[in-house]
Amino acid sequence: MDSIIITNNKLVFEKYKNLFQIVYDENFSYVDVLEYVRNKIHEGHLLVTHPLSGSVKPNETPFKTILISKKKESTVDFNSLSIIEDSIATAKKFLNNKPTPNWPEKILEDFRVIDLSLIENAINRMV
Repeated sequence: MDSIIITNNKLVFEKYKNLFQIVYDENFSYVDVLEYVRNKIHEGHLLVTHPLSGSVKPNETPFKTILISKKKESTVDFNSLSIIEDSIATAKKFLNNKPTPNWPEKILEDFRVIDLSLIENAINRMV
């Protein structure tokens, strides 16, 4: 695959760690994942999946997985940059209005499964 997986979801990491290049940090917040992706876009990577994919709001789940291009372009892709900057602003707006609840582990596991399902669908469409 010509993409890199960026995630804070251990289910995504466990499923794809031996198959794809992956950046995993369980201590990343939702916004940390977005900001990490933004920094990679500044280095020339492209967004492969939309940062706000799915119907779960940024203040509902702490988990986020995004695909970016493995190959770096020689210039910053302003479309990718615009999308990630807007996504960061949207996530922060949601979190400022209502922070993510301190969910019990069972609910967190459900959110991990949802995030995994979203990225599985994206990966399956690409192969």
